[in-house]
Amino acid sequence: MRLPEEPDIPPQINIVPMIDVIFALLTFFIMSSLYLTRSAGLPVNLPKAATAQTQSQSQIVVTINQQGQLSLNRQPAQLGDLQTRIRALVGNNPSTLVVVNADERVSHGQVIAVMDQLRSIPGIKLAIAAQRPAK
Repeated sequence: MRLPEEPDIPPQINIVPMIDVIFALLTFFIMSSLYLTRSAGLPVNLPKAATAQTQSQSQIVVTINQQGQLSLNRQPAQLGDLQTRIRALVGNNPSTLVVVNADERVSHGQVIAVMDQLRSIPGIKLAIAAQRPAK
């Protein structure tokens, strides 16, 4: 006894598992890119400011820690050679942002002295780091 032949079913590509794999890869790359952000400052307790804004351009970070020690892009620095080192970092980029990242317990006079040194460099933009208060 012979069985009737079954009709040939055309081959199909099931794309649902492929979409799942693509979304898993996309999720992995998004999550891993969140951890690639670079922290250029030293750990200090920043003052709180409700109007703080995020800056997204080339930055040079000048940090003054709680003891009053000065750092330029995480490298120890002295107030006297701050101008020459920043001029070397700025080079031909006039729109460089220099961020003063001072601990909230540093004396106001020391922050003003650093800002005075920075303001004498032509073409740079000056910003003061602050932290938004927790709501």
